[in-house]
Amino acid sequence: MISLSEWRLYVIVDRAAIGSRDLVEMASAAIRGGADVIQLRDKTASTRQLLDEAQELLCLTQHAGVALIINDRVDVASTVGAGGVHLGQEDLPVEAARKMLGAGRLIGKSTHSLEQALVAQAEGADYIGFGPIFPTPTKPEYGSIGSALIRQVAQQVRLPIICIGGIDERTLPQVMQRGAERIAVVRAVCGAKDPEAAARELKTTLTQFSRSSVPSRL
Repeated sequence: MISLSEWRLYVIVDRAAIGSRDLVEMASAAIRGGADVIQLRDKTASTRQLLDEAQELLCLTQHAGVALIINDRVDVASTVGAGGVHLGQEDLPVEAARKMLGAGRLIGKSTHSLEQALVAQAEGADYIGFGPIFPTPTKPEYGSIGSALIRQVAQQVRLPIICIGGIDERTLPQVMQRGAERIAVVRAVCGAKDPEAAARELKTTLTQFSRSSVPSRL
C-alpha cells in the first residue's frame, strides 16, 4: 500500500461528477493514470448502495495497492474495512471517528483556513484537505481562498497537506509554485474525456516538480 507520505495525486470519485459512467471503471482509470489514493463520494446513495460501492472499490484498490478513503461516512469505512475516512467541518469530530474506526485507519479533515488547519492538527487528523484553492462547483458554499495561503499553512501545520479546489493541469503549476506537492481533484479526472490520460498528465507534472524541488513538509 502506498504510504501517506508518498501520496501525490488524490482522486475523488464523485457520483455527481461522473454522471452515467461506471464508478469502478472511473476509479480504475484514475489508478492506471497514477492516482495514489481514491476517495469515494456519493451523497445521493442509500447506505446499502454506498456499502456496495465501497466494497467494489475496496477490491479494486487493494489489488492496485492504493488507499480507499470514504467521504463523510465513518460507519461505511469501518464496515467495509476501508483505509480511512475524510471528514468535513460539520461531520463527526476526529476523536469520535477514531474510536469508531480503530487503530491503523487514516482520518482526513477538510479545512478552509489556517485556523481550521491548526484545529484539525490538534484534534489528531492524519492529513488535511486545504481549499478550495480556486472556485469549484463541488463546494459552492465556500469561496475560493487562493494559493497564497498554501505556504503559510505549511509553515505552521506539520500534517501532510492536500490542496483541493479547481485544480487541473492548467492551474497545477501555480499551486506547486506556492509549495504544494499533493493535490486532490474531482472534475479534472472524473469530468475528463479520457480520465486515465488526465490523471497521468497530472501525476507526471507532480512527480517532475517533486524531483526538481527541495523536499518540503507539504
